[in-house]
Amino acid sequence: MWHDLVVVQIPIVEKVLRTIAVYVLILVLFRVAGKRGLAGLNTFDMVVVFLLSNVVQNAIIGNDNSLLGGAIGAVTLIAVNAGVTRWLARDPRAARLLEGAPTTVVRDGALVPGALRELALRPSELEHAIRVQNGDDVSDVARARLEPDGQLLVTLREAERSATKGDVDELRERLAAIERLLTTLAEERRPPR
Repeated sequence: MWHDLVVVQIPIVEKVLRTIAVYVLILVLFRVAGKRGLAGLNTFDMVVVFLLSNVVQNAIIGNDNSLLGGAIGAVTLIAVNAGVTRWLARDPRAARLLEGAPTTVVRDGALVPGALRELALRPSELEHAIRVQNGDDVSDVARARLEPDGQLLVTLREAERSATKGDVDELRERLAAIERLLTTLAEERRPPR
């Protein structure tokens, strides 16, 4: 029993190479499938992720059920992912190649139909994401774009934006100036005593 826990049943180099190969394959598959999901997974996406992990399990671990073999696969996976993440942070061309570019999905209050088809997004999904970001309707949006990581960046039309603290402070200053002006005018119109 103890033997099965610590004795790796396939060569360590093979296990590392299997893990890297599966990582690259999954990366390519997700890149080809495209960005989607508005920074969240729907039910179908979750099913794919769960099944995918089961499908590739044997490709990573091979004919090895040892604890040490599993640990080697996990460490390799985390190390490769950390390396790729650091590489993408330093190399914008690699990031663009592996992650893709942002896609504009709303322009001047109207959906961009070609973009929605390309991303396999339903208008209702996009409208929900816009409401989450304080837009009432697509017509309130000046521009919205889906980032490669699935985040939707929404820029509301000027008239639809909420007032900021700076806007409120500016209005207070203007109201104070109007009050001073009215006070001055009222004093000037007062009949002399």
